[in-house]
Amino acid sequence: MRAVLWTVLILLVLFAVFAAWASRPAIHPIEAPVASGFDPAEVARGANLAALGNCNNCHTAPGGRSFAGGRAVPTPFGIVYSTNITPDLMTGIGQWSEAAFQRAMREGIDRDGDHLYPAFPYDHFTMLSDADSRALYAYFMTREAVRARPPDNVLPFPLNVRDVVAAWKALYFRSRRFQPNPAHDAVWNRGAYLVEGVSHCGACHTPRNPLGAEKKTRALAGGEVQGWNAYALDRNSPAPVPWKAQSLFRYLRHGWHPEHGVARGPMSEVTMNLGKVEESDVRAIATYVAWQMRAPDERAAAASSNDSAEAPPAAPNEHHSGHGTAEAAISATPDGSHALGASIYLSSCEYCHNGTRPLPYGGIDFKFSTALNAPSPRNVVNVTLHGLHPPEGTRGSIMPGFDGAIGDDELEALLIYLRAEFTAEPPWRDIPKDITAARKAVHEEGDSWP
Repeated sequence: MRAVLWTVLILLVLFAVFAAWASRPAIHPIEAPVASGFDPAEVARGANLAALGNCNNCHTAPGGRSFAGGRAVPTPFGIVYSTNITPDLMTGIGQWSEAAFQRAMREGIDRDGDHLYPAFPYDHFTMLSDADSRALYAYFMTREAVRARPPDNVLPFPLNVRDVVAAWKALYFRSRRFQPNPAHDAVWNRGAYLVEGVSHCGACHTPRNPLGAEKKTRALAGGEVQGWNAYALDRNSPAPVPWKAQSLFRYLRHGWHPEHGVARGPMSEVTMNLGKVEESDVRAIATYVAWQMRAPDERAAAASSNDSAEAPPAAPNEHHSGHGTAEAAISATPDGSHALGASIYLSSCEYCHNGTRPLPYGGIDFKFSTALNAPSPRNVVNVTLHGLHPPEGTRGSIMPGFDGAIGDDELEALLIYLRAEFTAEPPWRDIPKDITAARKAVHEEGDSWP
């Protein structure tokens, strides 16, 4: 009994110490600033940074008001809903001082002293300069105030206790500012600042450990987000034609590239925003990411050269038999191994994907498809089942979805054929699992997906 009592006492003391360490003071509320009190130039710079950070898409619910929050962010642990970041006094950040805003961005703690879940990527935003943090504050405080309270997060105990996040931070979060690398020029460093900071590319394109923290030793090695594969942006990129700075710039700026296809899923939202920001910032991002995609020896060789020009593309895999060969594929497989997939390709895919209809309104020539060369078929499954649909009122890529027209066995046969015919990669494993997950996702998320 004495041992039990001592154990309970020690646990209580440890809990009290942890609670005291995890707690943070509230920052006093302020009266909502007057929009006219902010420098217009600073607001404009904040608008550029907010677009670079894709803030509008994460903090706007489908069909909702801009920045009013309420968008569901699915995680392996449950659903986190984005917050209202309009200057509303009751449900937004209207009573937040600049100091409170900076603490949220740099330390992941809100005005009331509560720890923020890392679905809000403060592990990247912590790198922002004082000037950029101030500009973002000016921008959000001059938006239209919207009275809207997001739904409660759907998280199991103890993850629904915010002080638990403090323990996660102790393990994985470090507050730091960006430090330029003197070995590189200003464009490269600007790109590094944006990619690692406000644009938080690694939040999607870096794999995570079982506790949801980015594996920093594998930065930009590929990840998963909202049911999509975020491709590797390092030397392991699955793109059959290597990315260069210029092709990346064109893709990020316009949402498509003739040798890389169109942006889809969450990436389409990113490219829509990057089409509105300063062109120099997109070029800087492209320069930095293209550098990451090189092998170490290639980086060294290019250290003193200008990589802004587009190099001739490497030839994609050429082992496949070419366009219009589905009939040949059918007759050349007497065992029927690819006959069904080839037949579906010929009847439903070839007309748009035979390379004669240019992007972005035609389908990509499959010999250039990153999705077909990727380690997982999930993105191909998503697009095949649910299609591509530009946001209402905008122009963009269009593809019909075949969710109700193709069965699971037929889709699997098509994927097996496409992988074998247009790439040199080994067959995908467990395709039915990805098909089931993709069908389930759209039924759970409804019209807001993908």
